[in-house]
Amino acid sequence: MENPVIIFGANALGRAAKDIFENNDVVVYGFLDDDKKLHKSIIDEVVVLGDTDDDGFLKLIGKKCEAFIAIDDNKLRKNIVSVLKDVRHVQPVNAVHPKSFVSPKAEIGHGNFIDYGAYLAPAAKMGSYCLIHANVSIGVEATLGDLVQVGSGSNINSGVQIEDEVFIGSGVTIVSGVSIGKGARIGAGSVVIASVKAGETVFGNPAQKVSR
Repeated sequence: MENPVIIFGANALGRAAKDIFENNDVVVYGFLDDDKKLHKSIIDEVVVLGDTDDDGFLKLIGKKCEAFIAIDDNKLRKNIVSVLKDVRHVQPVNAVHPKSFVSPKAEIGHGNFIDYGAYLAPAAKMGSYCLIHANVSIGVEATLGDLVQVGSGSNINSGVQIEDEVFIGSGVTIVSGVSIGKGARIGAGSVVIASVKAGETVFGNPAQKVSR
């Protein structure tokens, strides 16, 4: 990547993304964040330039800068993705830690965060705008949709099918062949041995539906 990157989100995730880019010898131009108290402040030697909809900086994206979205709220992520695609006609770039491993035979989309120690096996498929935290393992022929979040240390075994906007907490194990429906939530430390329906929340070992 030749152009510097503007990171949307001056938060913990943004700082982690900045570290990933710099470990890949990519310059971070600055942060954009809607918290006005952060504007013009310096975070890890990089300035918070302004709001996420600041047209003066958005105009740089696709010309002199790339963009990465470091925001874990899916609604906000989707809104910023829409602006980048519809107004700037660009996709956010991937932030892939140099000490993760993505098989050359795996497939990933755009704007994904893949942290230290993560592993994507051959024939694994990941959509776009996913957040894959440290030491996550994604097995052979596992499939993740868009806007999926996977917490640190989770194991997604071979052949698992995960639809869009699923949240998986830290330390979760999902056994081979299970399907997770759109928008489902898996509590930290759970062991998922049966498929989960769209919108359901499950927790425990074995994971059980949580009543709301």
